[in-house]
Amino acid sequence: MIDDQPPAAPDAFETNRRYLGSVAYRLLGSFTDAEDVLQDAWLRWQAADRAAVADPRAFLTTVVTRLCYDQLGSARARRESYYGEWLPEPTVSYADGPETPAELAERGESVSLALLAVLEQLSPAERAAFVLHDVFAVGFEEIAGSLDRSPDATRQLASRARRRVKEGSRPGGADKAAHRRAVEAFAAASTSGDILGLMEVLDPEVIWHSDGGGIVRAGVRPIHGSEKVSRLVAGLVHKWFTPGSGLDHAVVNGEPGLVWYDRATGTVGGVLAFTVADGRITEAYVVVNPEKLRRIGPVATP
Repeated sequence: MIDDQPPAAPDAFETNRRYLGSVAYRLLGSFTDAEDVLQDAWLRWQAADRAAVADPRAFLTTVVTRLCYDQLGSARARRESYYGEWLPEPTVSYADGPETPAELAERGESVSLALLAVLEQLSPAERAAFVLHDVFAVGFEEIAGSLDRSPDATRQLASRARRRVKEGSRPGGADKAAHRRAVEAFAAASTSGDILGLMEVLDPEVIWHSDGGGIVRAGVRPIHGSEKVSRLVAGLVHKWFTPGSGLDHAVVNGEPGLVWYDRATGTVGGVLAFTVADGRITEAYVVVNPEKLRRIGPVATP
């Protein structure tokens, strides 16, 4: 007997899961927290009156935003007691091809590790308004419903957030080719112990950020200045860069970066992201906390 029943429509939550996960990650800077939010959002979707939901994607975006908004307050308290400097969890890809329109719609505009770190300075409402509007192009009417604010108030939140992001960011914005050249020069100088080469690629006012989470040894506070940073890097390479380890290029949060890894297994032990301006590195973000690297796949090894 032939079954003439049409196939079941895909569940709206599963259809939008990647997009919702991208929103939660940009809002929280943590995959662990984002996964918790997605689980809660799925439960709320299961309990919702689906027939009354005119736009499932907008409904789910509102649910995820509100859950993230609630999370941000407790997350800030946890990060204030964090050992050393707290940095967001990085995303790493080993392919640098152009994203398809579908991927861009799901993941929003690329948000660098540096920008995610600056977003930590915003209030939860400012961060939500900025991320939803500037990264995912959500309209202010929809954002207003998520934050229980008027559209005008939400527009002001986004404007204030944009201003604070600009004030809190170091010079950057190099095109991808110039960014990659600076990262390549940094990698070459680092692995060869070339202090002068490091000094040339580092901005005189460079800032080095590192996050070991109290698990792996890392600086408790940022290091300032090209001389201090270059000597720090040379010391780290001398200590950690052995014949069994490798340093390779990767795309870190949408920008050229580096991964430090074990050659035998490909396991990533550190991720480096950079801000580049005028051919020089103005900021470096180094994540070596293993809890923030466990979702990163291994580097391909011979």
